[in-house]
Amino acid sequence: MSTTDPFKVEQDGHIAWFIFNRPEKRNTMTNAFFQGIKDYFVKFDEDPDVRVVVIKGEGKSFTAGIDFADLGGLVGDGSARYREDLNKKILWGQDCFSAMEKCRKPVIAAAHSHCIGGGVDLLSACDIRIATRDTIFSIRETRLGVIADVGTLQRLPHIIGHGWFRELALTGRDFSAEEALQMGFITRICDDRESLYAEAKTLATQIADCAPLAVQGVKDVFIYSRDHGVYPGLEYVALKNSAAIPSQDMMESMAAFMEKRKPVYKGN
Repeated sequence: MSTTDPFKVEQDGHIAWFIFNRPEKRNTMTNAFFQGIKDYFVKFDEDPDVRVVVIKGEGKSFTAGIDFADLGGLVGDGSARYREDLNKKILWGQDCFSAMEKCRKPVIAAAHSHCIGGGVDLLSACDIRIATRDTIFSIRETRLGVIADVGTLQRLPHIIGHGWFRELALTGRDFSAEEALQMGFITRICDDRESLYAEAKTLATQIADCAPLAVQGVKDVFIYSRDHGVYPGLEYVALKNSAAIPSQDMMESMAAFMEKRKPVYKGN
């Protein structure tokens, strides 16, 4: 198992650029990749200087999915102990990717070229997805004789609806950025990586310029509402706002409006 950190982080104001940094392997996902996702996103969640995270990949591919050479231990002897260990391994992988969704800070994925298999699982746990025009996506697991098991089957139907989702999950076929835009999986297409990252920074800046606790509250409420339904979601947001209003940032917003200036939010 590789112990080399497959990521690097660049801080730009309140934006954290989380960069897949294994270009020689097309940013395929190893044990270290999964663990790193969890460790970094726990840190982003706790860091008050981080208000938005943007994910991008170095090299020719955003990610080509699972590194089967590194995760070769998944193929065992078929014993009861092996199957119990495999179950724990899958649950661990799920928990690692869920750290992106559980992170209170919004996460923007900026994909290019290839986003295959586990890459779709990963993007499904992000809040906003954009891509270059040449990006190819695939729920590839179906064609490999396994079931996608780290989030695609649970999250993607809520993003694109069951019609598109079932076709893509059952066929395992490749789909283009144009199709991804049409179905709502991504929200924007960019012609090249330079414009992709510029667009990601624009979106991240717009989010970072908003009151951070309000932004984090919005993410919390829409995930709760997805998982619990409309009426529990309405009750939940009522509790959230009754606990938060008025906040210092809210008063700053009102003062800035009256004084015709840009508000300065401090997350209080």
